[in-house]
Amino acid sequence: MAETRHDVVGIGNAIVDVLSHADDAFLEREGLAKGTMALIDAGRADALYGRMGPGIEMSGGSAANTLAGVASLGGRAAYFGKVRDDELGRIFAHDIRATGVHFPTAPATSGPGTARCLILVTPDAQRTMSTYLGACVELGPDDVDEATVAASAVTYLEGYLFDPPRAREAFVKAAEIARRHGRRVALSLSDPFCVDRHRDALRLFVREHVDILFANEVEILSLTGAADFQGALDTIRGTVPVAALTRSAAGSVVATADAVHAVAAAPVDRVVDTTGAGDLYAAGFLFGLTTGRDLATCGRLGAVAAGEVISHFGARPETPLAELLRSI
Repeated sequence: MAETRHDVVGIGNAIVDVLSHADDAFLEREGLAKGTMALIDAGRADALYGRMGPGIEMSGGSAANTLAGVASLGGRAAYFGKVRDDELGRIFAHDIRATGVHFPTAPATSGPGTARCLILVTPDAQRTMSTYLGACVELGPDDVDEATVAASAVTYLEGYLFDPPRAREAFVKAAEIARRHGRRVALSLSDPFCVDRHRDALRLFVREHVDILFANEVEILSLTGAADFQGALDTIRGTVPVAALTRSAAGSVVATADAVHAVAAAPVDRVVDTTGAGDLYAAGFLFGLTTGRDLATCGRLGAVAAGEVISHFGARPETPLAELLRSI
């Protein structure tokens, strides 16, 4: 086995987030399903952006948020994701490197612009996302560096990559490299609509490649086809070695074939924005796993990281997460 240089390497859609407040009436007028992510084209992105209220731009993307969280906890993180050599691409590259994440992917010099995600946050702190993938669709197998994957304890993949065909090829290549080098593979299901679109392919991928599965309650119900959470839990325990299933304010459940650990949500004075909660839960969990914690503690680390990110606007930590470890 190669020397371990990174605790976690992530592969995902490199996206710049535009966050704005909105009410339910705005979502209804725009035909948006509250609390979900929908893919949009460039024209729809421009039109929706023009009708949004004042926004905040910051680098995002599900797996990128997770890797930024790993680095904030003190872990060694790397990330593959495609941007264009444009203004948003330079913002993304600067931001992720500034968090301490190794980001070696070369920018595209032609084709679609850097991806953006228009995030509308309603007063109940739910986020509704409309994503223009742009340059993300250019991510392909050639962007996956075998040496980096081989030197990473865990390869973390976001389910959104099942949408762009070439990105899915990169996804599979990374998982096969990790397996070949005796490393573990983690997958986040990302979004229930993503699972609905690719259910059969995701089920096969989980069975063949995944060691650690992250999902929320709606996503795991969609993947398993179970009628309730207990049924989904029973099904997934026989499919993947470790499942970390988040349930919002009800906390999370970390399950293996032999044990089930119920983990309480971290106390939060006020929930401001749930964007990134699942991403940061995965960050805390994977940091715990790669630093030798037991699974219950991994879940608690995930809960604390998620609790920090939902206490403010945006999907990346504002407080260095390593400072919060004293509470675990």
